[in-house]
Amino acid sequence: MDKDEKISVVINTYNAELHLRRVLESVKDFDEIVVCDMESTDHTIEIAKEYGCKIVTFPKKQYNIVEPARNFAIQSASLNWILVVDADELITPELHDTLYAEIAKPDCPKGFFIPRKNLFMGMFIRDFHPEYILRFFIQEGTEWPPYIHSLPNIQGRIEKLKAGKEACMLHLMDETMHEYMEKMNLYTDNEVEKKRDRGYGLGALLWRPLWRFFKKYFMDGSYRMGTRGLIRAGMAAVYQFILVSKIIEKRYRD
Repeated sequence: MDKDEKISVVINTYNAELHLRRVLESVKDFDEIVVCDMESTDHTIEIAKEYGCKIVTFPKKQYNIVEPARNFAIQSASLNWILVVDADELITPELHDTLYAEIAKPDCPKGFFIPRKNLFMGMFIRDFHPEYILRFFIQEGTEWPPYIHSLPNIQGRIEKLKAGKEACMLHLMDETMHEYMEKMNLYTDNEVEKKRDRGYGLGALLWRPLWRFFKKYFMDGSYRMGTRGLIRAGMAAVYQFILVSKIIEKRYRD
């Protein structure tokens, strides 16, 4: 196998000891593991050393999101293909095998959206339309914008990964409602700057939460999760209401 058919796993960390051993165990059969740490104060570095990871440091400064460190982490890898894994995500054996099979094909795309299953109140979400995230791509020419929920800019064709249901990422983070609300506040704060020029007003304040609830509950199938699904759809609507409210507030205050 030449360098073009090898994969570097890149993991950004900050105080990530909770799930890190399970994550590293799930990716140990890849060719290289790069841990880009933002000056953790727990046992993150010690755990990474146990697994023989390549460890690089990105200064945390005042950052409260991971995206500013993504480019540094990606460029710290030594192989052509990059799989970006969060410190609370597992890679199934089926996904491992599928990725190597894909990059061995002629005329392979330059990036892939990978399916991910998320936990919510102790249950893996069963959406009609699985979540796909852009986490597998060639290193050369790829840039990751330094703002929250951004996608990497990849030079070349991108496709959704076509594989069996077990070829996926498993997202282990299962926040309590208290933690979910704290993250909602953090994420909406970071999104305000990105969307401040959208011109949102009363219509968006009403329409966006209603649409997001409808989509999450009916179109994505959250109704099949019972009370959990109703809460999940409601939280998606609340997120949009808070985000639009903050954008309007900023416009008034400016």
